[in-house]
Amino acid sequence: MYELTDPKIIKSLCTRFGFTFSKSMGQNFITDPSVLAHIAARATEGAEGVIEIGPGFGSLTAALASRAEKVTAIELDRRLEPVLKETLAGFGNTDIIWRDCLKVDFNELLNTRFSGMNVSVAANLPYYITTPILMNLIENRYPFKRIIVMVQKEVAQRLCASPGGKDYGAVTLTAQYYTRPEIIEIVPASGFIPAPKVDSAVISLELRDEPAVRPKDERLFFALIKAAFSQRRKTLLNCLANSGKFGTKEEIEGAISALGKDIRLRGETLSIEEFAALSDVFAEMLN
Repeated sequence: MYELTDPKIIKSLCTRFGFTFSKSMGQNFITDPSVLAHIAARATEGAEGVIEIGPGFGSLTAALASRAEKVTAIELDRRLEPVLKETLAGFGNTDIIWRDCLKVDFNELLNTRFSGMNVSVAANLPYYITTPILMNLIENRYPFKRIIVMVQKEVAQRLCASPGGKDYGAVTLTAQYYTRPEIIEIVPASGFIPAPKVDSAVISLELRDEPAVRPKDERLFFALIKAAFSQRRKTLLNCLANSGKFGTKEEIEGAISALGKDIRLRGETLSIEEFAALSDVFAEMLN
């Protein structure tokens, strides 16, 4: 069995299989064994099955397979096929789907390969496509136990941000609407090969049984959030007025005042509960 956290082993495999890391695919493989152990432990907590996105050379896959009943990895880069065939040869509870994860029907995957199991998602996500993948996983309300992912540190901070901070935004509210985000640990760039230019973080997104809030009109709620953060330097009043979707400026002033808020406030100061309350005011006003 390969020691896939040893940079010498990884370089040897690269040489033998003629593999080169792709910058365009954001390939940075984890070499810190403690990080792999932490991801695997959290991903398999209360879950028998794990779906992994982007297995690379299989270091995280192996850590997951040693704990889970079944692991299915999704990989886009077919150059990795001969490598993974060899590095995962000792794990009979793993299989690989060679496809773009954004084109995978996860409901079908859960039904056909994980019937009767609690399932988590684990991934070391490429920085360039982190947000689309995460939004796809949580907005479609797939019945995952949790999502444990390695992301750029700044992305993790945005997902877990509190109202009023510079990191707080629409992505924050979307994540907190569907999940309970938590930063597990910060991982320095030295924990990867090749080393990225920035630090990363492992984040846990525990899927909620019910959304964090219950707006009367969910579509309007998210339209409100999108408009509120469309121009961060402007007040909430001006952002909403410029969107043309929430009535006249006077009506918007009235809605904000109905919450007992100063009409000069900015969107990033509102909590998710306050966005839901404001959305409900607009839902009644616009009907």
